[in-house]
Amino acid sequence: MAGTLTATDGASGDGLATARVAGPWRDKLRMLLRQRSAVIGLIIISILSFAALFADVIAPHPPNKALNGPGEPGRRAQPCVHLLGCPADQPQTLLGTDGNSRDLFSRTLHGARVSLVVGFATAGLAVLIGSTIGAIAGFAAGGLDNGLMRVMDVMLAFPALVLAIAIASTLGRGLLQSLIAVAIVSIPIYARVMRASVLSVRGLDYVTASRALGETNRGLLVRRVLPNALTPMIVVGTLGIGTAVLETAALSFLGLGMQPPDAEWGAMIASEFNGILTRPLIVLVPGFALTLLVVGFNLLGDGLRDTLDPRLDR
Repeated sequence: MAGTLTATDGASGDGLATARVAGPWRDKLRMLLRQRSAVIGLIIISILSFAALFADVIAPHPPNKALNGPGEPGRRAQPCVHLLGCPADQPQTLLGTDGNSRDLFSRTLHGARVSLVVGFATAGLAVLIGSTIGAIAGFAAGGLDNGLMRVMDVMLAFPALVLAIAIASTLGRGLLQSLIAVAIVSIPIYARVMRASVLSVRGLDYVTASRALGETNRGLLVRRVLPNALTPMIVVGTLGIGTAVLETAALSFLGLGMQPPDAEWGAMIASEFNGILTRPLIVLVPGFALTLLVVGFNLLGDGLRDTLDPRLDR
């Protein structure tokens, strides 16, 4: 019976510990959903993510198909909506066609897929590398800290977009090359944020107590310091997704990112920029979609900051 009671008590203790961990996260989620900016950002991101995920189903035409055959709209045609009186024998183009007779609505949907993948992949790579550098520098201190941070300072001395252009030009044209370039120029930001967070945590009493009990430096960093230093990285990483999308679109606009004929918002703006006065919709639609996605991540990041900052707990 004693063994049974012990096992039961152990199970109860595990459940209680899990409840203690889950409770604060539930509270944080409730606080996040009470933030109007975060909710608006989540709605925007959800809508664009749904459009990107089901672009093949929603888009009425393949993104790279030219609609310039007999009875088809041709180059830079006006929108054709059957419900609004457009002839039924003409292909429906909700936003018209671009200079290559391709459906603008379909290309915008597929461009959302590219931008979201690029944003998450770029920010994730930069956060991973930057967090590692910042954590090592902040925990090790001394000469290693100074050496790593001086390298980060040199990278921060250059404007981010200029450095990204230089790196992308060296690596060559293409979406993967632009992704790597944007990730590299973002590393110093995440490294500095992680270093500052680690420095604020490594001197706390529980870390000192763990060191006194014989915990190794690796164990202190992985089990004690990092879990309590990640909160600022969540906020900065969320904001960084929007920045990565914008910088990648800028590289595509300059011809260093996504190459024709694939759909990407920056490349779409670049290909039709000269016709902005005659058919502004072709430029404004991908531009508005790009702005909307960046605003969504910025609003979500602001909401996360207000939720996760312990000084703002209510």
